[in-house]
Amino acid sequence: MDSILMKAMEFYAYHGVMPEEKILGQLFRISLVLELDLGPAGRSDRVEDTVSYAEVYDEVKELVEGESFDLVEKLAYEIGAKVLRNHPRIQGIEVVVEKPQAPVKGHFNHFGVKVCLRPSDI
Repeated sequence: MDSILMKAMEFYAYHGVMPEEKILGQLFRISLVLELDLGPAGRSDRVEDTVSYAEVYDEVKELVEGESFDLVEKLAYEIGAKVLRNHPRIQGIEVVVEKPQAPVKGHFNHFGVKVCLRPSDI
């Protein structure tokens, strides 16, 4: 399967279980892998024959910055579901949500989740 990669998009948002996460917010890093047939676009050189990553970026930004969820699992699922609903060419999506500033005492790069969805999952 062909893929469009959207790696390490950064947004400041207010997701988390801890009260201070809802008040202070933090950085979230989102990566997507959009699975679809890129053959038509490869032959035609027309954006109409693929999925515009600029449109997907705007949809992700709107959701991540406009909503507030307790769990990154819920955020990841909602991102995947929204993108799949809006782009029927996509046959599968992988969503990675990273919290590099999670409120955990210790040294780490990030905590996060990965969900994989197909249109039949939503």
